[in-house]
Amino acid sequence: MVVGIIPARYASTRLPGKPLCDIGGKPMIVQTFLSASKAKLLDRVVVATDDIRVANVCQQYDMDYYLTDTTIQTGSDRIACVARELHAADIIVNVQGDEPFIPGMMIDQAIEPLLFDGNVKISTLVRKITDLQELNSPATVKVVFDLENYALYFSRAPIPFIRDAIDEKDILRYSSHYKHIGLYVYRKESLFEFTALPQTDLERLEKLEQLRMLEHGMKIKVVETEFDSISVDTAEDLDRAREKCGEKPARRTRK
Repeated sequence: MVVGIIPARYASTRLPGKPLCDIGGKPMIVQTFLSASKAKLLDRVVVATDDIRVANVCQQYDMDYYLTDTTIQTGSDRIACVARELHAADIIVNVQGDEPFIPGMMIDQAIEPLLFDGNVKISTLVRKITDLQELNSPATVKVVFDLENYALYFSRAPIPFIRDAIDEKDILRYSSHYKHIGLYVYRKESLFEFTALPQTDLERLEKLEQLRMLEHGMKIKVVETEFDSISVDTAEDLDRAREKCGEKPARRTRK
């Protein structure tokens, strides 16, 4: 069984109450759940939350959910906690709770390697970067991978460095830069292995938990996708998501 788990932490530092922010007339966690449910390869979708307010919304919309301990620090740990209760699940998909418009086909693309190749334990998605601003932004995580499409390194820096580029604009001509999309698919035992590992130096430096996997020798299969989605981390992101639904952005005053 393939189960998608959506971690939904209420106390977001940059956007408090994020899972319940209204987008298109529904809380964001509901929009994410509905979008994820369109994936044909998911047998079940559940929400993993630490807050009774989110749980109440799940009940209201008849969505599967698990209420987890508030002391759990990361989305991956929250997913692992719920996965231990899902005895029939073989493959676990980490669907980010702040991706209200994630295409179902995008999730299916990430799942496929684990269905067709027993050697693949973890997979994730990448998309080619075609914009210089995105390439240079620390908020966009870049990834390089080997000839068999296994990740070599993830960074907030623009990697790889193109030594022969004439100028900054010429860099994109090489079509060698990929944005990491933070959707992960795990065989259940690999998820448990990962979350039991201690943090590593590179993970702490880059603030990227997937580097913990690489530093401990775990292999991550990379799947290129043509799809993209809106990740809602800030009030500005929320405005963009609402605009996508035809709403006018909120007016914000500077203090």
